[in-house]
Amino acid sequence: MKKAENIIVGISVGDLNGIGSEIILKTFEDTRMLELCTPVIFANVKILSFIKKNLELTAQLHGIDKLDQIVIGKINVLNVWREGVDLNFGKNDDNVGKYAIKSFVAATKALKEGQIDVLVTAPINKYNIQSEDFKFPGHTDYLDKELEGDALMLMVQDNLRVGLMTDHIPVNEVAKKLTEELIIKKINVIHQTLVQDFSINKPKIAVLALNPHAGDNGVIGNEDDKVLKPTIKKLFDKGKLVFGPFPADGFFGSGQYEKYDAIIATYHDQGLIPFKTLSFGNGVNYTAGLNKIRTSPDHGTAFDIAGKGIADHNSFREAVYLAIDVYNSRLSHQEISKNPLKTKEKQL
Repeated sequence: MKKAENIIVGISVGDLNGIGSEIILKTFEDTRMLELCTPVIFANVKILSFIKKNLELTAQLHGIDKLDQIVIGKINVLNVWREGVDLNFGKNDDNVGKYAIKSFVAATKALKEGQIDVLVTAPINKYNIQSEDFKFPGHTDYLDKELEGDALMLMVQDNLRVGLMTDHIPVNEVAKKLTEELIIKKINVIHQTLVQDFSINKPKIAVLALNPHAGDNGVIGNEDDKVLKPTIKKLFDKGKLVFGPFPADGFFGSGQYEKYDAIIATYHDQGLIPFKTLSFGNGVNYTAGLNKIRTSPDHGTAFDIAGKGIADHNSFREAVYLAIDVYNSRLSHQEISKNPLKTKEKQL
């Protein structure tokens, strides 16, 4: 296992007009972070130095031109581009969006090739990143295409974990997407994630119902009775501790969620509204189900406060912590899987 400071955390810089650079720099202002990992920010050292000065921060940046120049224990900035970029904090700018994607694509390539151990992404603007070369709603969809596995959005804060069966699709398309095949695939991904990435041997998983009151026996929709219930039963009968579908309205308020290692919501807002209410700004978005590790803070670009020096970096710092924890958990799981304990034969 690598020494802590030798774990290379790649960081994509996000939208330069947003709070991404600020939360990255604030996270590593605390030099103790450099005892846990070595960061490499995919950006441009002159631009980050300008933002650092503008925000009156003191973190020392180390500019590099190639990843083999990374210095352990320093805040490395890989120069992904050389030219200057006009910044206008708080403004949506298509040109700035291009640099957010340059950073993210370069960081993903490094992750894919094993040049960095984990990836933490700062927030992008989903509108200004669209181009002929990049037609994805966000980070997760691109990573799903580039990496091995089936990506699943899993929101994490301590022992609260909320996964999504469907993510960035309109609400009026959710019901037809909820097929038995999709439900089984997503639950299997969550189960495997809890075992290998969170070291939970027999995870308990709760599934939220699609309709109010879980459909009230077909009075308010029949998807829960016809699709979710039989699929959950099929998985339960095969030995997975999967329960539900539970009516979503009272599930979190009653504290029921505390009995489970993960909760799966059927659509985006069903899971994210209670998660963000309970996680108090410390939540992390983890892309589960892939062969590589990626985390991000649970918020967006926050254009309204960009450049003012008041952005809260807790969620980004937690994203770095979680990436490191998952990296170590996966290594331990691989080690255990390679060398399972053998039961001794009885001596006659």
